[in-house]
Amino acid sequence: MIVKTKRYAIDQKTYINVALKQWLRDNWKYIFIPIALIFVNAILGLTGIYPNIWIYVTIFVLTILYVLFWAIQITGISQMEQSKPLFEKYIYEIDSRQILMRINAKEGGLLKWEQIKAVEKSKDAYIFFLDNEPAMRGIKANWFAKFVTRGLAKAQFLYLPYTIFNSEHDQKFLETILRRKELILEAGK
Repeated sequence: MIVKTKRYAIDQKTYINVALKQWLRDNWKYIFIPIALIFVNAILGLTGIYPNIWIYVTIFVLTILYVLFWAIQITGISQMEQSKPLFEKYIYEIDSRQILMRINAKEGGLLKWEQIKAVEKSKDAYIFFLDNEPAMRGIKANWFAKFVTRGLAKAQFLYLPYTIFNSEHDQKFLETILRRKELILEAGK
């Protein structure tokens, strides 16, 4: 059986919101670094070993700049010419072998299930996260390019809202495929 969806294109606002939420979910634990630095500086300041108020400002500004850097990167993806295919309208044909994304009868793309890292089931859509590790192997890049690419790994996804499925049966069949392939995650995990 093949699940054939209605024609759909993700809008840039939805893309940016989903990508930023994913980035925050993956990187929330790094907030403890500036908190620890502020705590250590507070101890040093209260004991009189090294009283300095500028470290608080520096830590705060660097934290804001780090978050802004990633927000700009994610927003920039949606503005690039190379990312234009992300926002085209596709008809998705999904079966147990592959996901066929058709622009029209002659144009489209193909995703094998091996290219999907995980699928999150949120309250209103399936989010298919793509695996970019095989593509990164063998590419020679400096440390900064690799850092940015790893940070944006969750920004490569397909967003399929429940409304594009023609029937509830199609949606259940897709979920069966996802469970069989052990790809599905519940939202927030």
